[in-house]
Amino acid sequence: MKELNSVQEFYKDKIIFITGGSGFMGKVLIEKLLYSCSDLKQLILLMRVKKGKSEMARVKEFEALPMFKRIMEEKPEVMKKILVVSGEITEKNLGLSEENLQYVIDNTDIVFHVAASIRFTAPLKENVLTNLVATQETIDIAKKMKNLKAMLHVSTAFCTVERSVIDEKVYDHPGNPFNLISLAKQMDEPTMSGLEDQLVPPHPNTYTYTKRLAELLVQDEYKNSNLPICIVRPSIVGPALKEPMPGWVDSLGAISGIIFGVAKGVIRCMLIDPESNFEYIPVDQSINGFIMVAKQIGTQNKRSEEIPVYNMTAEENGLFTYQKFYDWMKSLIFKLPFLESLWYVNITMTMNEKYFWFNVYMFQMLPALLIDFALMILGKKRYLVDVQRKVIKSSYLLRAFTAKKWKFYTKNFHNLMLIQSPEEKEMFNIDTNANDPVQYFKDSVIGV
Repeated sequence: MKELNSVQEFYKDKIIFITGGSGFMGKVLIEKLLYSCSDLKQLILLMRVKKGKSEMARVKEFEALPMFKRIMEEKPEVMKKILVVSGEITEKNLGLSEENLQYVIDNTDIVFHVAASIRFTAPLKENVLTNLVATQETIDIAKKMKNLKAMLHVSTAFCTVERSVIDEKVYDHPGNPFNLISLAKQMDEPTMSGLEDQLVPPHPNTYTYTKRLAELLVQDEYKNSNLPICIVRPSIVGPALKEPMPGWVDSLGAISGIIFGVAKGVIRCMLIDPESNFEYIPVDQSINGFIMVAKQIGTQNKRSEEIPVYNMTAEENGLFTYQKFYDWMKSLIFKLPFLESLWYVNITMTMNEKYFWFNVYMFQMLPALLIDFALMILGKKRYLVDVQRKVIKSSYLLRAFTAKKWKFYTKNFHNLMLIQSPEEKEMFNIDTNANDPVQYFKDSVIGV
């Protein structure tokens, strides 16, 4: 039997509790742990019944996904290491039954709190419950765990929107996460939504606002207890670089949404500084970072005074501008055209809002109105105006991230490579400087 490397040795015989396992990043985390750390003892997945399907039925569907192909071909027995527990992240004790709660408390070694709402347009109460209450409930359970070695809280690199230079630390904010949780539990949704204009600015949406306050909550716990917790901050998470397969993606958010919209001809203009860096990280490199961070936290000899924070984005010399991203994407889409595209691939990038809205109405909404009118005459269902409304709203909401020059310090994240053996660097690749961006985006276009 092949000798285990230090990362595999750390995860050997460990029981890992994961929230958010049904999401894009959660599934990649599950697959990677089962494939590369197969000697782990168990993965406990907090899941709920969704669309009439039981928790076990949803996990069984994993086996049919292309991303689980290598596991099903090489080591299908590891799928038996998944234990599903029914729950709801916004409820007390995450909605766990007494029996399951006690099992989680008595047996968990590592916690990955990945669950979150990433809906920019969600009402304040919804995102407080999902991003703050769920974090507090997970922490409260973690504090009771008898064998806990490490807990990772997944945040976002863009939660400190008023700054353009972001270090690997938690920044102060006048908001109080505990007061906000109390308000969310007492107020109905319309009443709480009425407070958004007062509470949320300068944040552009309730997502970054609640993720920002969640960091304060986690930091407060770190300072006032011995909980081995840390914060990881991925930037724009894109399709897979290599694992479980190049270009793999299962949602049309972030990078994949832009590629799809441009390729289909429905996105014609965006509020973007074409010369600013495109801050991104492939999903598998982000997940490899999670796995390495948990190992580092779980094996550290001395607890740091400040909570460990890891900004997970490409290093500066591995980045490129939005203009380069578009040029590569346009070239690739011409070579790999999408079926049923509505228009020739072209996009205007501008920082001028008036020019943005002119382009949007002339080259997105007006053609959509004309096509829907033609569909109505033909007796067919109209749809393009509704599509454009959603696309335009999403494009406009992204301006807080795309119309700004960012600089992220990533020393903590990229220093993880210093503790990796050559084998671990290959198995748990986080070296963003070694990525070939042209090949990556070719795979991403194919994946989308």
